[in-house]
Amino acid sequence: MVSKRHASAEPSPTVSPIAIREMATAFQRSRVLLTAFELGIFTALDGASRSSSQVAATLRAEKRATDRLMNALCAMGFLRKRGGRFSNTPHASRFLVKGKPEYMAGLMHTVHLWNTWSTLTQAVRRGTSVATRPADESAAKWRTAFIAAMHDRASKVALSVVEMLDLSHVSRVLDVGGGSGAYSMAFARAKKGLSATVFDLPDIIPLTEEYVRREERLDKGGSSRNRKKSLLDRKRSLSDGDAGLSDRIDFVSGDYTVDDFGKGSRRAGAGTGQQADAGRTESRGYDLVFLSATIHSNSVAENRRLMRKCAKVLNPGGQVVVQDFIVNEDRTGPAPAVLFTLNMLVNTEAGDTYTETEVRAWMKAAGLHRIARKDTEFGTTLIVGKRTHR
Repeated sequence: MVSKRHASAEPSPTVSPIAIREMATAFQRSRVLLTAFELGIFTALDGASRSSSQVAATLRAEKRATDRLMNALCAMGFLRKRGGRFSNTPHASRFLVKGKPEYMAGLMHTVHLWNTWSTLTQAVRRGTSVATRPADESAAKWRTAFIAAMHDRASKVALSVVEMLDLSHVSRVLDVGGGSGAYSMAFARAKKGLSATVFDLPDIIPLTEEYVRREERLDKGGSSRNRKKSLLDRKRSLSDGDAGLSDRIDFVSGDYTVDDFGKGSRRAGAGTGQQADAGRTESRGYDLVFLSATIHSNSVAENRRLMRKCAKVLNPGGQVVVQDFIVNEDRTGPAPAVLFTLNMLVNTEAGDTYTETEVRAWMKAAGLHRIARKDTEFGTTLIVGKRTHR
């Protein structure tokens, strides 16, 4: 049975020429903010009041153009100007200065999305992404920004999402496309003795390891006084006698569109921070396979195959959990999910957002049963399918 929750489209706004024009020119404010972030204007003003010429010199930018950009930031409420000198407003200082505990590093990924979204017209004509893929050093910067953005979002909600799941019979979790490992860390913190394996691409896994090491340092109290408070912090201290994160989280490099997960994919020497390849496995299966923000990158055929792979490595009674934006059956809502569909169009070869009916069909074809839906308070949906105990 398909849930009716979040099934209706957004209420129609009042449409007028003024409203249409405001929507059409909203990109201007977005571009001002993103350019300021990309240049590092807020960081250049940290703790100081400076002239636009001084900031331009620091950034190696043109003086007049920098002045005009900073004036626009004043109009938007990000900067203040007094006596010809500029300073950050409190919220700009808190969220937009590099190195601050609540720095929104993920906005650099939004800078990159500006470029791909600018190809939307061509992508609609072609039916797939036409964006030029970054290479070499630019690709590495793109990956770092992307994982930072995903971690920023996931770390704020991961514990709440994990707490919606039944972990009573779960001791081993496979986190497919786990990125920064935010959800694997949340699983490890949610239940004593639970271990998790992050499966992601070879050029992502080193970033994952660094995020886990950083979180473990914070667990030990190294800089927790200065760290932002997120939902993960509720259980930052692991239970007495429980192993640390690096002893409970494995890292496996591979491509889920090509590689099998094996029966556990657990590397030798768990807890040493070493990576494993997808082919090096032992015979144990998983109690839960987690797919967060994964299926939207794939085609229908790829998701069918992926679901079969996930079901294949489940222990009896195990569960596959999909978390993603789920659109309603006529694909007109909810608005964030529908807009995200276009994000997949401009950024992937065949990605999409999917309906509950589609996800249920993939799970059933993979032999999963007792399929249930749970909507989070963050705009995403969990769809859970279980393997029988036979």
